[in-house]
Amino acid sequence: MLGFARTDNEALVSCLGDPQRTVAAYHELLRRAADSLDAIRTGLSHPDPVVREGCCRLLDHLVDTDSMDRLIAMADDPDARVRIAAFHALACDRCKGDTCAPGADRVLDPGLRHLADDPDPQVRMRAAELVGKFVHTDPRALAALQACHARDGSPAVRKKAGWYTPGGPIHRRTAPRTPA
Repeated sequence: MLGFARTDNEALVSCLGDPQRTVAAYHELLRRAADSLDAIRTGLSHPDPVVREGCCRLLDHLVDTDSMDRLIAMADDPDARVRIAAFHALACDRCKGDTCAPGADRVLDPGLRHLADDPDPQVRMRAAELVGKFVHTDPRALAALQACHARDGSPAVRKKAGWYTPGGPIHRRTAPRTPA
């Protein structure tokens, strides 16, 4: 099956770090869904950052309440690719099935911290997406996005932050509707 010597979940998670096998392993773990979650959670501690990144990308689709704290912790991973995947998974509602996204009480602080201080502009862009989810409900989110929009060293990050500030396209689209 799949041309692998072993096809148990743990072996497939390890294959996420193999450029020749990563796509097939990813799709098979995704197909196995809940049956592969324990191995994916364990993979978040793998020494290879490519495996940790793949596990974050899998949790984007498969996250459950037992995995959420581990996914949130990945926002502080030493590898920028892992942080990017973690922030995407925490911010993205499209990829999730019926799992509720985490609330501001769980994810806003890491998002604010990385938006302000992460050395990687791609991480700051993903943090802006996460912080932007709370721009209408938490004044800290709005203040952080406005500061980022005005002062970030990366034009791409400033642009992304501007999408979530008043007048920006995402801010307008996500604004709460007033009853008519």
